[in-house]
Amino acid sequence: MNLRKPNGRPYRIVLTGGPGGGKTTAGDIFRREYRDEVVLVPEAATILFSGGFPRCSQPEAVHATQRAIFHLQRNLEDLYTCTSRQSVLLCDRGTLDGAAYWPEGPQHFYETLNIDVSREIERYDAVIFFESAAVGGSSIEGGNPVRIEDLEEAARLDRRLRDIWSLHPCFEVIPHSASFFDKIKDALYVLHELLKEQLHIPPRVVASVLSDIHRP
Repeated sequence: MNLRKPNGRPYRIVLTGGPGGGKTTAGDIFRREYRDEVVLVPEAATILFSGGFPRCSQPEAVHATQRAIFHLQRNLEDLYTCTSRQSVLLCDRGTLDGAAYWPEGPQHFYETLNIDVSREIERYDAVIFFESAAVGGSSIEGGNPVRIEDLEEAARLDRRLRDIWSLHPCFEVIPHSASFFDKIKDALYVLHELLKEQLHIPPRVVASVLSDIHRP
């Protein structure tokens, strides 16, 4: 099934949110559910830090880190656009995420990297925002060994990221839930609706997956 845009580019959907939101886990589940239509673009920051890129707190070091993440994210998306046969790219974070981590704030990030915010937003067809568990005061411990944020920092990043990405005309929020399983079900439903309504995946495909989600 070819669901690509008229210009031949795959649809791009950003999965974002504060640390401990569950986006990476959800992204892997999305990929498994729609393996013939969806490819997952891995998180640039995790690739860098797992590969030995130093993680330092000095402002100049953070600048260097976020510049590297921005350019790696862009090039990863371009690489997957050229090499993937799937119609949808699920991006584990987008190019504007670095603005939330920039010491002087988003506007300084845009100016320093010469970013046209409108153009960056237009790179993506939809944004699914996973609210951090930190917003509800829950633990953000998980399987990512490069995560260093505490609850307060995670909640602050969550607010910044929501402000940044809420400018997108197709912005969907998956709120924190006491049940992570329920949160994943909510996220799957949102993705199914996006694929059905915007990307025109046949309703029978969506109905089949949703029946599996709600099966007792």
